[in-house]
Amino acid sequence: MATLTIQGGEIAVREADDHLVIETDKLEARINKRGYVSGVARQGLLDKQTGARDLGFGLHVMDFLLAPGKREDGYVNHKLHGKIEKHYVEGPQICTQAKQLTPEIIRGPDFVAVRLRFTFHQPGVGYQAGSTWEQTLVFQNGVRYFFSSERITSANTVDALFYRIDMPGHLKHKAGDSFDRIWLSYVGEIPASEFATDFAPDERFLYQRREDKIPDRMIRAYQVKLADKPGPWLAGMTLDPAATSEAWCHERGYICFIEELHQRQVKRGESFGAAYIVGWFDDIPHMKATYDQYKGRSRIDVDEQRFQLK
Repeated sequence: MATLTIQGGEIAVREADDHLVIETDKLEARINKRGYVSGVARQGLLDKQTGARDLGFGLHVMDFLLAPGKREDGYVNHKLHGKIEKHYVEGPQICTQAKQLTPEIIRGPDFVAVRLRFTFHQPGVGYQAGSTWEQTLVFQNGVRYFFSSERITSANTVDALFYRIDMPGHLKHKAGDSFDRIWLSYVGEIPASEFATDFAPDERFLYQRREDKIPDRMIRAYQVKLADKPGPWLAGMTLDPAATSEAWCHERGYICFIEELHQRQVKRGESFGAAYIVGWFDDIPHMKATYDQYKGRSRIDVDEQRFQLK
């Protein structure tokens, strides 16, 4: 896949003790330094065109590292995680337990990038701590979405290592009051009424990768309501559809948009990750067209002159 260099425009950054705000001509995004961290903060992505905000706990939020197979480590919980056996490789869960991240702000001539880093320090049984996580978020004028990526460098050799994120992010609602419908590129449209009662991750709408049947796109989106009418779509796009190993969209008092990625052999010192688009769209055709423009990219490289999707 060829390198893609992106152009943009001047962007404002406002920084406080516990957060920073990135403001483009189309978006306003809050990134927490403390508390619930990683990605864009809870209800922190404003679509200036419509006034819509995301409906959950954050966007492109990072959890922990896992591997297949059951161990006595407290992971297995059928209601929350389903019956598919997995175990912890390294923690803690970054979003809830890292507590503080120090953002690096990179100002290019036509973009602003934010880089966050963390080192895992809670190893699972039989593993060692020390894997590193680095997340990059890139904002530019002229579009209602941002680019993001992560790179994980493993401290362990694991036969099938994977990591978990919220993509785009969880969805809070009461009997479907805040959204109209969901669209999963590998399922289709799902009305809000399908999420009236709780169900486990592996009961409905579960995606599991098949190497002989990779979908054309990996897009997960919900359409918010504005003034009780269908509004814009908030979408999360994994630009390499083969990167996603498992994904679910289940009800547990809110809609849980979990995505797991990689699940391949990793050697100690090896790095891996994925790239995404997260943001607002008027309709599904616009999502598809945007996805196809950047499909296949898996990382973001940034310096003070430019950023590149590779």
